[in-house]
Amino acid sequence: MENEKLQKIIAHAGLSSRREAEVWIKAGRVSVNGSIAELGDRAGPKDKIRVDGKLLQVTAKEDFVRRMLVYHKPEGEICSRKDPEGRPTIFDTLPNIKNGRWLNVGRLDINTSGLIFFTNDGELANRLMHPSHQVLRKYAVRVRGEVTEQILAQLVKGVELEDGMAHFEKVEDAGGEGTNHWYNVILREGKNREVRRLWEAFDIQVSRLHRIQYGNFNLPRSLKRGRWRELTHQELGHFEEMVGLKKTVASKVIQQANRKRQKNKTLKARKTFRK
Repeated sequence: MENEKLQKIIAHAGLSSRREAEVWIKAGRVSVNGSIAELGDRAGPKDKIRVDGKLLQVTAKEDFVRRMLVYHKPEGEICSRKDPEGRPTIFDTLPNIKNGRWLNVGRLDINTSGLIFFTNDGELANRLMHPSHQVLRKYAVRVRGEVTEQILAQLVKGVELEDGMAHFEKVEDAGGEGTNHWYNVILREGKNREVRRLWEAFDIQVSRLHRIQYGNFNLPRSLKRGRWRELTHQELGHFEEMVGLKKTVASKVIQQANRKRQKNKTLKARKTFRK
């Protein structure tokens, strides 16, 4: 491994996104060979990098296996590792991982449910969240209030929010009446509470918000709330290609999971045939 920027090494090790690593470096939490690091410093394979005093285990690029989980977030969970109030978090039921940790790709607020991803690669997480990649996000929204054609047109055209202009790429009527009217909306940004704030700009209240698509990946109908599954090598490859990352070899975990799923399907088919 040639010398690389510290934030990239930390992200590659799965400790954080590149942006978060930069914050750690600025705060003096990172050292190289016993000296406090500064933003812009680089390190190589023989250097000892510590984060909060703990030695960073750096995996060689050729040995690194990128992984990704899809999770069906229920309402009531927060997108943090720990909560002072003791509320459940999206990390509570995730599987253990060696030499790194799971990073969430973006956030959903406590009252929003649906599709969210985790990865052990901070670089992948950083690229998927970066505005330059314009990753599609699709939500099912239940609203309360009078929605006119003029409002729908303005939501697509653009609305001035306190942090700048925002808009939906597309709004589709998904049916329902009265206080149970649903719309599907598409956007390619990740501003804080953006979907809710766009509707609220017209005094329309969002009573339910559920993310159903991210990129070209749809929330699987078979994935129940509070459950996760690991993406197949092919599914992971779509995200790698989307953000221009070189693909890694399929992990043993993914291969074993695929074999197990195939075995279960075969056994189920045999039982059905016998009946």
